[in-house]
Amino acid sequence: MTNCYLLDACALIAYINDEDGADVVDALLTQASNDVVTIAMSMVNVLEVYYGVFRDFGHDEAEEILNEILSLPIKIISELSIDALREAGRLKARYKMSLADSVALGIALVSGYFIATADHHEMDPIEQNESIQFLWIR
Repeated sequence: MTNCYLLDACALIAYINDEDGADVVDALLTQASNDVVTIAMSMVNVLEVYYGVFRDFGHDEAEEILNEILSLPIKIISELSIDALREAGRLKARYKMSLADSVALGIALVSGYFIATADHHEMDPIEQNESIQFLWIR
């Protein structure tokens, strides 16, 4: 499934805020619009983005961003399989990462998705020790 990508929150935030790496996410979204690739995102990572915008800018801005996210060609994964749950729990315990990131990685691992991220701080040790494939946006 080399044409399937799972965005974490920092990848989507980079795109929304037009930060470094936004061009990589934009290219993926364009390919997804043309049915060349599949892009997915955990509902927990969507929550992470929504929460951050709500905290910093309030309800109206958070709703605007949520509507923008929902309009993108991203498959929102709202259910967690038992296998993904197990992997997420193992990864969270082993690497002491955020719950949202562990859920995304668990889904990516069992689904064979590349994880699109810019979070080297949390993800570099995982890339070195796990069989998860990464697409670094910056």
